[in-house]
Amino acid sequence: MGHLLQTAFKSGKFRFGFIVLALILLTVVFFPIFNHTDPLSMDGGLFERPNLFEFLSQKETVEAGPTAEEQAVADDIMAQFGLSAVTKELPKTLHVLGTDNFGRDTLAELVAATRTSLIIGLIAGTIATIIGLSVGLLAGYSGGTLDNLLSTVTNIFIVIPSFVILVLISVSLNSRNFITTAMVIGITAWPWTARSVRAQTTSLRNRDHVNLSKLSGHSMPRIIIRDILPYLGSYVMMAFILQVASGILSEASLSMLGLGPQNVASLGLMMNWAMNFSALPVGAWWAFLPVVLVIALISFSLNLINSGLDQIFNPQIRS
Repeated sequence: MGHLLQTAFKSGKFRFGFIVLALILLTVVFFPIFNHTDPLSMDGGLFERPNLFEFLSQKETVEAGPTAEEQAVADDIMAQFGLSAVTKELPKTLHVLGTDNFGRDTLAELVAATRTSLIIGLIAGTIATIIGLSVGLLAGYSGGTLDNLLSTVTNIFIVIPSFVILVLISVSLNSRNFITTAMVIGITAWPWTARSVRAQTTSLRNRDHVNLSKLSGHSMPRIIIRDILPYLGSYVMMAFILQVASGILSEASLSMLGLGPQNVASLGLMMNWAMNFSALPVGAWWAFLPVVLVIALISFSLNLINSGLDQIFNPQIRS
């Protein structure tokens, strides 16, 4: 494993993608430790602008102003003439990225939404990879009637756009949490993985070491796990990475249509809120632009990692 990581880090694409993804993961993990703001707490106004610089400038003014005793003396003097001092208060809450249409802190909401979308992507990618790998291995190794049956089912799922199936299943659900959404995405995203694994398994099932295992009387599960699966390890890893990226994008697409998880912040749901409450027409760029950038960075980093691994594992590219 250590040698594999050392080899992977020799690729510039892999290094850059890994660093970008690591920074996103570190932000998601450590931000809630230092910032205890509830991402769904409505403590601001409608589409408040980012107020970091205003907050800092007003803080400097207060710190450079008179002391409490000096302010009290000044207030007494002004009170003798029937006047009152006017003080400029700091913003009640610091909003680095402003607030959304519900008055919620966009930065805290963005971090929580990124965490939710990453979890959905990981769960969906795992489910899709397991199903695709199982179907592809079984079809490719067995051949004959079972291969034809599984290939037909796979081709049906490929011909029908997976997003259409995804939408139909999501509409039929009465309630949706992020686990349910991830499972729905996972069970509709496996066909391409199954098809590719089947093709590679078909070319491996007649290798000498596989035929030797057959002659030795080993069972089919043992032959698949010990003699075929290790040769597909690199491809399975790359397929999983692409499935995770696809799962995140699918969640964003579903949520923008209002079919994503409920009662939890996600990247797609933030886009849905910004779209429904006209963030773009009113100029509230902070409600949707950071979300778009995070989605792009996650997808870009995962695809760079996959391209870097392909450079390492693909003999044609490596040569």
